[in-house]
Amino acid sequence: MKILGLMFFITVSVQLQCDRRQIKATIGEELTMACSYDQMYRYNKKYWCRGSSRRTCDVLSDSDNIVKTESKRFRILHYKSRRLFVEIRALRLEDTGVYWVGIEKPYADIMVSVDMEVTQVPVSKPDLWPLVPLGDLRAHTCWGRPVTVRCSCTRGSSVGYAWYQHSQRQNTPLLSLAESDLRLDCANVEGDSHFYCRANNTISSQTSSSLSVEVLVVAVVNCSYVIHIQDYPRYQCALPTPTPPVTDGPQSTQMTRSEVMHQTVNINGTDQPIDSSTWMGFSLWYTVLRWTLLAVLMACLCVTRIVHLK
Repeated sequence: MKILGLMFFITVSVQLQCDRRQIKATIGEELTMACSYDQMYRYNKKYWCRGSSRRTCDVLSDSDNIVKTESKRFRILHYKSRRLFVEIRALRLEDTGVYWVGIEKPYADIMVSVDMEVTQVPVSKPDLWPLVPLGDLRAHTCWGRPVTVRCSCTRGSSVGYAWYQHSQRQNTPLLSLAESDLRLDCANVEGDSHFYCRANNTISSQTSSSLSVEVLVVAVVNCSYVIHIQDYPRYQCALPTPTPPVTDGPQSTQMTRSEVMHQTVNINGTDQPIDSSTWMGFSLWYTVLRWTLLAVLMACLCVTRIVHLK
């Protein structure tokens, strides 16, 4: 019995041969499988079917261009030259299974099985970038405005994203941020911290570079912070000089020259501005009068002294 089975297998393999008996592909992939057959079956119908056994095989496409509506992604190309091609497009996860390439023949078709396994596309290392122009990044963070950082892979299917906060002891998942975007604002940048994103699907997982946050001013609203992403230029925050607080104590009595020139004086119950030329003239006459009186007084003292000595 084993000998008969072996002879049958050798006969079939000579009559029909395919370059692939096992196919491992990913979602969305396209491929073509080539098969060759004996010249005597040049005009026999060829077909591509799916099923776990020869007897239950469900034909999806054949060389007469009959294709099932739900299976237009599979097609047989036959040029009646001892070769045929099975074209497969836009593979899906549910396409995993056992297929057959067959040639119709009286009493028993010639069939070769093909095992196909379709998996998801492995994820690539995710990239991080802010959703604001690079030139505006400093203006946003230094003045406490919110910034959203996106995590995204250039390759991968059915990718899920999750953000984690990194510390020296452990990596804490941000359960409320199980998505590709991380929003930074004054409410969640309470101190220097590091974040990273992880992308994954059922067959692979990749971790992004670290996102560091340096907090300069801690505040609920008017905070200030700097973020740094690998491969992005660093920047510094030029914080403005704080305005001195206004106190309730007595104000300084010192005034500038401009304030003196523009101060007011109460004349007849009304505030009148002091004219600078008038003020300067009055000061000059007062000085002259004072020195004149002093000279007269000294002269009187001298005369009195002389009269007393005589």
